[in-house]
Amino acid sequence: FFQAEDGIRDVAVTGVQTCALPICWESGHPWIYVSDVTDTNGAQPGEVVQVVNPRGKFLGIAHYSSTSQIALRLLTRRNEPIDASFLRARIKAAVDYRHQIVADSDAYRVIFSEADALPGLIVDRYADTYVLQALDQGMDAMTSLIRDCLSELVSPSGILARNDASVRRLEGLPQTVETLAGTVPERVEIRMNGLRLEADLLKGQKTGVYLDQRENYVAAAKHARGRVLDCFTSTGGFALHMAGKVESVEAIDSSALAIQAAKSNAALNSITNVEWREADVFDYLPGLGRKFDTIVLDPPAFAKSKKEVEAGLRGYRKLARLAAAAVAPNGWLLIASCSHNVAMDAFIEQVGRGIHDAGRASRIVRTAGAGADHPI
Repeated sequence: FFQAEDGIRDVAVTGVQTCALPICWESGHPWIYVSDVTDTNGAQPGEVVQVVNPRGKFLGIAHYSSTSQIALRLLTRRNEPIDASFLRARIKAAVDYRHQIVADSDAYRVIFSEADALPGLIVDRYADTYVLQALDQGMDAMTSLIRDCLSELVSPSGILARNDASVRRLEGLPQTVETLAGTVPERVEIRMNGLRLEADLLKGQKTGVYLDQRENYVAAAKHARGRVLDCFTSTGGFALHMAGKVESVEAIDSSALAIQAAKSNAALNSITNVEWREADVFDYLPGLGRKFDTIVLDPPAFAKSKKEVEAGLRGYRKLARLAAAAVAPNGWLLIASCSHNVAMDAFIEQVGRGIHDAGRASRIVRTAGAGADHPI
């Protein structure tokens, strides 16, 4: 599904530097790399700049980064001031969109960087607490303004900056975690698809929990049956969503802290048919000696950079082989990848090869990505 976007009102722009470059953004891509910038005209790190082509034709307004290979990130193709009114309008549009597409949950992504025309900015909601990540120099410089706009629009009880993402190093930015407004407890109780869950906002994965699987949890619960094995369970997202629809769930993770958090989430929802195990999936699967009607594999990223893609694909193939051997006849296998550098077609091919390696036949019933609160 594609959603149309309205145009932005054209007004005069003042007080910005100008960058010249040999190409334009007619293709619609929101980035320009440093190799294509011919003149920065003295622009400072994180500054809002006007972008022109070598003939001086206006192309748009962008954030300039002095250290990243992505030198320019498009903010608007109109001549307009990048001020509180601009930011408020963009944030309100993002908030309003989530109100349209999220139901039965108070934990979801509110702002997803370029997809919401706010490149380098992530904002996630956890009940009444909001967590932001400023991932480039431009959004880092606008953090105070972002905080003020969020406070005005959504009246949060607290705003936390989880600026500990490794990508900030590429921008020459420090990794920090700090409260920007109100009070931020270490753990926040949230609702996701009707379940009660706890999110560790200060130390949890991503900005607290894996919000991108919210819709896939529901799909998995729809297909799951019989005896279920949930691998890489983390805080129990898939296991807890499926528990009420199946006979039993065995959930494993190598992290003792994750298992403890998952057990707490089970208790919050009075779920008793899940057996939690601390184990390494690659060591655990070969020695199972029994079949499961449904197996879920949601591993961490196997390819965190382009140079790791081949090794990552081998990992997905091996994982699919080990799991396929343990799926009962006519059973279900759900496997996910959060490796940004691994293309969907390559991932599907290697999963198929892994299933074939196990001597099994399969068919693809459903493919999906992140939820609608993570538009691309």
